Amino acid sequence: MNETASLKVLLVDDEATLREPLAEYLTRQGFLVTAAATAAEARSRLREDKPQIVLLDIMMPGEDGLSLCRHLVESQDIPVILLTAKGEATDRIVGLEIGADDYVVKPFEPRELVARIRSVLRRATRAAIPIAENEVFEFEGWRLDPLKRRLSDPEGAVVAISSAEFRLLLAFLEHPRQVLDRDRLLDMVQGREAHLFDRAVDNQVSRLRRKVEVDSRNPQMIQTVWGGGYMLATDVKRIVLNEDV
Repeated sequence: MNETASLKVLLVDDEATLREPLAEYLTRQGFLVTAAATAAEARSRLREDKPQIVLLDIMMPGEDGLSLCRHLVESQDIPVILLTAKGEATDRIVGLEIGADDYVVKPFEPRELVARIRSVLRRATRAAIPIAENEVFEFEGWRLDPLKRRLSDPEGAVVAISSAEFRLLLAFLEHPRQVLDRDRLLDMVQGREAHLFDRAVDNQVSRLRRKVEVDSRNPQMIQTVWGGGYMLATDVKRIVLNEDV
């Protein structure tokens, strides 16, 4: 119970028959739960309640869950677990490709959902904490500040980066010149072990390359290792900045 105490959860699902009992169950598990029936209501709740994780149904009237997921990934630092129906395999893949952290298939055991919430939050917490206070990563003139989640190019300009891209880049920076296969990257970035979603890693790598490579079609830093995965083929420096830097 202590592990979940005071953790804020936003549950977004238009089906009251699922939303209400699930909210009650999560509350009994110690979570602070806010529920929303639509994406519009969820956006309002996000501003008011500042949840630490979002449980998001894909199929909803009006704005669907994938659209809201994309907004969360691109503009908010909040992990997302998708709630999907059995027949929504394509939507699950798309959701993971745009940066959702995990998914559960309806109908599901509430205990499984709680376990996935805890796993995603632990992973997000690990990714959010730099190894040392004020420490940054430097590579090929680029700089990543893990605490601020800020990426700067060699000219010092800040480059927008999504939460999923941040986690992927951080995984590479923490393991430079090491081959990271897709399963390992998927587990580090999204916590999924299913081989069905290798394409989610490939799409995230492609997006990250477009941010940091001079020519994303001929990448020099994030290289493909055929049959193995990907490797950050450059040296990485970890620098502790002075407070006035």
